This record gives sequence, structure tokens and C-alpha cells, in this order.
Amino acid sequence: MLAETAPVLRQYGIQPDFVESYGRVYKVYSKTGQYALKKIDSNTGTGFIRNVQYLFQRGFNRMVPVYPATDGRYAILEKGSLYYLMPWLPNGYKANRSDESQQFFRELARLHTLSAAEVDIGKEDRERHYEAVVKQWEKDEEFLDGFIESCENEWYPSPFQMLFCQYYQDIRQAMGYSRRKLDDWKENTAELTKARMVMLHGKSSLDHFVFDERGYGYFINFEGSTNGSPIRDLLPFFAERLRVRPRKVEEHVEWLSTYQKHFPLREDEKLLFKSYMAYPSAIIRSAQSYHAKERNVFELRAVQKFQKLYWQLKNTEYVVMRVEEIEKQRGEAEASQSASS
Repeated sequence: MLAETAPVLRQYGIQPDFVESYGRVYKVYSKTGQYALKKIDSNTGTGFIRNVQYLFQRGFNRMVPVYPATDGRYAILEKGSLYYLMPWLPNGYKANRSDESQQFFRELARLHTLSAAEVDIGKEDRERHYEAVVKQWEKDEEFLDGFIESCENEWYPSPFQMLFCQYYQDIRQAMGYSRRKLDDWKENTAELTKARMVMLHGKSSLDHFVFDERGYGYFINFEGSTNGSPIRDLLPFFAERLRVRPRKVEEHVEWLSTYQKHFPLREDEKLLFKSYMAYPSAIIRSAQSYHAKERNVFELRAVQKFQKLYWQLKNTEYVVMRVEEIEKQRGEAEASQSASS
């Protein structure tokens, strides 16, 4: 590892004493301190450097800084790969899970706040987006109708087919809710000519949020950063965190409330967020994958995966319904207050 990294580190004026490998990240020990040297794809790695610099210029400092080389470059091309250097954060601070998540969402909201900008969106663009989504969802409906019929016609259905039949109505119910919210979004945005875009982290996850010894959290891994709707940072986070055994995931509702306290979603963003979040795409893709391979699959593994995706569906349903309930209560309270004044 020393042989691989030494030529790169030399361009930062660092003489390594020892290097440890953690996948694509190298922990560098030297007389001047400890560093993290990361190796990334040269074809996709240049854009994020510009994004990181942009965020620093906007005043966002809750990300691990990227050090410049001695010649001012923020990334070094070496043998077809890009390398960039950061300080090594031990992430040894023992924050409890709730505090860690609350800080994560506060900083994500601040990242979005500092980078938010209005962009022109034509009515035709929204219409094309709506039609493309509806077309895909109609294909999913067609598949589900055919697959449930074939499962019910089996003399000896497989365990996967039996599980699919058991959960079919829940899947269709989630699809119906998503379609209604998508239709509401179309109606809500009919006269809008602008949309809000932010700098997205691109891989928002607690795994990409580390702490220093004082307990301050910092984002890492901005390689997927890009501009887009703020919900694109929220959706994959919740999809990942909700794939657990069914339970009242109230803390997830609190996390979303924390985010919106610092960066409130607009009505059109809320509608699209609830529509996409509730849509059971992962469990539909699992059924499609099973059907495509027919019986040439490891049945137990397919059933276990499908069961976990159903847990995700039910946990997501709880969060979305709680969000609906909170919004309804807030609307009633505002209406009552307005009527009394």
C-alpha cells in the first residue's frame, strides 16, 4: 500500500510512515498527522470537487474538508484513478442514536438551505414527468394482475407465491395511495413555473456522517453530489432505515419533523415525497425478479428478501400516515386560529 499511495502523498508534501486499507479509503500515518486518502473513479470524480468548493463558499462547513495538493489541485490523477485527501476523523464520539440522527437531519436541512435556488420548470416538463411515472406504474399494475392470477391458478404454489398472494392487497393499496398523491401533485403544480433545487449529498446515510471528538457531525462521501429536488436526499435514507421488522417507527417521523423545522418542504414537494415514498417499487421489483427466473431461484432467499421488503412497506405506511395526520392537525389548528381572529 505504501508503494501505491506514496507517489500521490508526495504531491501533498506528506511522507507516510504506515498506510492501512479500508476498501477505497487509506488511513495514512505520518509525522504531520493522520489522513484519509480516498481513491475514486476518474470518470465520475471531478464534479464533486466543484460541489464541495461551492458549498464551502456558501458557508457550509459541516463536511470533512478536502486538502489541496502543493500545486493547488484538489484531486490527483494517478494510474487512471483519482485520489483526494482529507483529515482522518476517528468517529469515536459516542452519540446516542437519537442525537446522531437529529444532528444529521439538522445539517442536511442546512446544506439544502444554503444551496437552494429557484429554477424555471415548464408545464410541458412537468407533464412529461407525470406521464413517464404513470406509464411505469401502469406497467407495474399489469404485471401484478398477471402474476397474482398465475399464483392463484397454481395447484401447488411455492412459498414465495403464497406470500405474494397474502400481501397482494397491501401492495395494491400502497400503489393506489401513491397514484392519488401523484395526481394531487399534478393538480397542485399546474400553474407553477418554477421549482426549488438544492445541492444533494447524493448518498445520504448515517454511514456518511461522522463525528469529531467534540461531538460535531460532518458529512463525508460527496461523490454522488448533484443538483435536484430536496426529496431525493430524503427518499433513499428512509427506504434504507425502514427495512426492519414492523414497529411504530415514530423516531422517523420526528427526524422528518426536525428536517422540516429547519427546511420546510413546499406543498408540491410534500405531495411528491409522499407519493414516491409510499410506492412499493422494491417489493414489485422483487416479484418481477422471481417471476423472470421462475423456479430457478433459491426459494428461501427469495422469501426472506420479500418478507423484509414487506416490513419496509408497512413501516413506510406508518410514517406516511403519521405525516398525513400531523399535517391535518396543523391545518385544522391554523383554520381554527384564523376563524377566531
